[in-house]
Amino acid sequence: MKVLILGGTVFLGRHLVEAALARGHEVTIFNRGQHSPELYPNVEKLRGDRDGDLTALEGRRWDAAIDPSGYVPRIVGASARLLAPNVGHYTFISSLSVYGDTRTPGMEESTPAAELTEPGSEEVQKHYGPLKALSERAAEEAMPGRTLSIRAGLIVGRHDPTDRFTYWPRRVARGGDVLAPGRPDRYVQFIDVRDLAEWNILAVERGVTGVFNATGRHDTTTVAGLLQTCKDVSGGDARFVWVPDEFLEVQGAGPWMELPLWIPETNAEMAGFLRVSSDKAIAAGLTFRPLADTVQDTLDWDRSRPADTEYRAGMKPEREAELLAAWRARTGA
Repeated sequence: MKVLILGGTVFLGRHLVEAALARGHEVTIFNRGQHSPELYPNVEKLRGDRDGDLTALEGRRWDAAIDPSGYVPRIVGASARLLAPNVGHYTFISSLSVYGDTRTPGMEESTPAAELTEPGSEEVQKHYGPLKALSERAAEEAMPGRTLSIRAGLIVGRHDPTDRFTYWPRRVARGGDVLAPGRPDRYVQFIDVRDLAEWNILAVERGVTGVFNATGRHDTTTVAGLLQTCKDVSGGDARFVWVPDEFLEVQGAGPWMELPLWIPETNAEMAGFLRVSSDKAIAAGLTFRPLADTVQDTLDWDRSRPADTEYRAGMKPEREAELLAAWRARTGA
């Protein structure tokens, strides 16, 4: 197949390129050339801007297009409409953040999406989920019956620019007393970027359309299991100090970004956010590699980064030491 990828040089886009090439497909990438333009010297590169300069895409034909870089419905719609006459299948990478009500574990694709409270707004940071939902609709309206919308969960692994998952393999490998948040047996969800990319290419080959949640199994990985796997893989001497939600909240610990994968269980509004059903995608071929493989690959990549890398997520060592000292003072441990 001839596959067009809108983006292709940051995170998921890179893995989509690699997965498509590994399956023997002919790949073209379209982007502004601002991120790692040296990548893929043997891949056709078209330059332009999704917000206003799609000239390079005009009159070209591909069997399928994949959009992992769309956040605004106006822009997604423009790309999809231009490509519609000349592309057979369109994938839009959406997000589990589209769901307006995340209180109930086991959410399926039929769960209502969030509505945009400020019609016409394109403030992605403020309205990320609703804009993704509207972008799904824009793609489907442009290519009805030919669109696959993948609602991805937390995507993790090599080249992750957010550092949310990467924090844990790196922190556990450093060893010593590790602040472990909440209940050890609380479930968490994420998906290896390679699993997501490979399934996306497989779904395109099979002509799969519709809406699919795509994240890890909702009843498999616990926080304790993740941290222990990080320890087993790194071979370090980490000692996990489990600190309850209530104490962390009183101390002002930041969920999700400061302590990745931690959402206080007192937050009833988010009770289902890390317990979403991916059964439909699994039935359509989505598979998961072992957690140790994900941790090892993430850790190998992280160790290859420059020593002065500024991490975008994770607790600072001094802040962690401060919280651990406060917890010990309270418990007498």
